[in-house]
Amino acid sequence: MSPIQIIATIGPRSADSQVIGAMIDAGMSIARLNFSWGTHEEHRHFVATVRNEAALRGKQVLMLQDLSGPRVQSGSAHTFTSEATVFTEKDKADVMALVALNIEYIALSFVSSAADIVMLRSFLSAHGSTAKIIAKIERTEALDNLEEIIQAADGIMIARGDLGEAIPFETLPFVKQDILTLCQLHSKPAIVATEMLSSMLEDPLPSRADISDIADAVVDGASATMLSNETAVGTNPAEAVAVMRKVVDEAYKHSTLQPKVWF
Repeated sequence: MSPIQIIATIGPRSADSQVIGAMIDAGMSIARLNFSWGTHEEHRHFVATVRNEAALRGKQVLMLQDLSGPRVQSGSAHTFTSEATVFTEKDKADVMALVALNIEYIALSFVSSAADIVMLRSFLSAHGSTAKIIAKIERTEALDNLEEIIQAADGIMIARGDLGEAIPFETLPFVKQDILTLCQLHSKPAIVATEMLSSMLEDPLPSRADISDIADAVVDGASATMLSNETAVGTNPAEAVAVMRKVVDEAYKHSTLQPKVWF
């Protein structure tokens, strides 16, 4: 197995212990908790289930708490609000809800500068958390301050959904490459996220375009690739993980770059 990490989002379709176990068997190495959805009780249950299923297999699966940030839920969609801070009161409550569980990674949404990372790190330190911070790149302000953000954070997530709405969509592949190159330069791990296997939301087989997308991310230097709806609400969570594992492992054989690993 290659050192490329596979992050899979836990949600309604993957909440069952058997499904989570199958996802671990298929190659999930980090479980993502999407705090734009769900209750604190549900997320605590997810953490317990993932860790229990991993322990039964003698494996380590780390947890990534993905904070919602200044985002307003509207039906099945989200909108961005213009709060003064990206680390909101809701985010603080969400961090505190899981702080006793020693979550390994926390992703901060809509980061605009290194000051946002410093603010979160100070809060975590004050409450006894040693979680590493993943900065989500999804705003033009983040691109303007990219190098300082990479230096301040423990890792980067290229959140292509919101980022693709903030910049001309035709530039997204090249912005992704630039971010990965800079992360390599500073020896920081980088996640490529959003719609990587959307063809498997309902279909048991991936599209050839999705396979190429995943492989390109690895060849460009990604340390991790992420599944979102594919495992949270899709019909084939474990199969999606298995496909992604197969593709990243093959792509790694053809990459000249050494990904920066987290553990």
